[in-house]
Amino acid sequence: MPDVSLIRSELLAWYDAHARSLVWRAPPGAEGRSEPYRVWLSEVMLQQTTTPHATPYFLNFTARWPTVSDLAAAEDADVMAAWAGLGYYARARNLLACARAVAGEHGGVFPDTEAGLLALPGVGAYTAAAVAAIAFDRAANVVDGNVERVMARLFAVETPVPAARPELKRLAERFVTDCRPGDWAQALMDLGATVCRPKSPLCGSCPVTNQCLGFAGGTPERYPVKLKKAERPHRKGFAWVMIDGQGRAALQRRPDKGLLGGMLGLPTSDWSAEPDGSPPVAADWREAGAIEHVFTHFSLTLTVRVAHAAPDGDYEWRDFETARAALPTVFAKALDRAGEPALI
Repeated sequence: MPDVSLIRSELLAWYDAHARSLVWRAPPGAEGRSEPYRVWLSEVMLQQTTTPHATPYFLNFTARWPTVSDLAAAEDADVMAAWAGLGYYARARNLLACARAVAGEHGGVFPDTEAGLLALPGVGAYTAAAVAAIAFDRAANVVDGNVERVMARLFAVETPVPAARPELKRLAERFVTDCRPGDWAQALMDLGATVCRPKSPLCGSCPVTNQCLGFAGGTPERYPVKLKKAERPHRKGFAWVMIDGQGRAALQRRPDKGLLGGMLGLPTSDWSAEPDGSPPVAADWREAGAIEHVFTHFSLTLTVRVAHAAPDGDYEWRDFETARAALPTVFAKALDRAGEPALI
């Protein structure tokens, strides 16, 4: 059975020597706690997003809004535009709600306990634990996908995920103590991200290989055990690119609730097996081809149609370059497919 105390000491020593240098992170050591706003912002961004992809967004956000109070005072549309390309846009709305609660109800200071953080809007169990441990050095059990994978391999957990998650969380809890809880949480994350990788784990570089039951069994990469995924459904739709006399594209603000809620987008049909292809206005529409995009729960083929038209209505008109920067990836791809205004 893995020795919890030995794993802790060996992994913390490894972290002291090999901790990743991340823009939101203080270096290892009790005196180097990271600033709560930066920890919280990074953790929200990193949900369903890789570190290299999130980093430029983090730098942009902290340059524009250096404190949580600055972010709380920002216009919704500015924050949503700055978030474009990070995906999972409900996170941006939750980000604003939380920032405004911290600024308005807590004087711009984040609560320093897991329970206090969990009471903030949009903050779930994982984010509350991560901020409590990393920013405030609280003994919190921080369990993300990296930690689940490390636990599944250390203990050779045969129960498939997601059913195994409560067991994996209980196993991770065994390692949580009052000794360097923030560094411990980040050490586990770093081990999972850089060594105990989903595919081709670098067991020869792992500081706790001699304690790993998955490695001892000869097939660490089979953990965590996963059930075969159901096939992702496919949907179709139409995107309408209307260009006015100044070469600007018409954008629309999407409803707050639903997919890509609150974001700017192109006028679009429903996304279904048989979408309605009726254009928003009568015009000389031409087809510009189609783009493919994959969301979490479905894949999409979006047929792009283009016309010169400048109807009245609730549209925001932007040149192509400015529009691309403000749009979620799926609509930016559709706009690129339409081509430059001079070529239409």
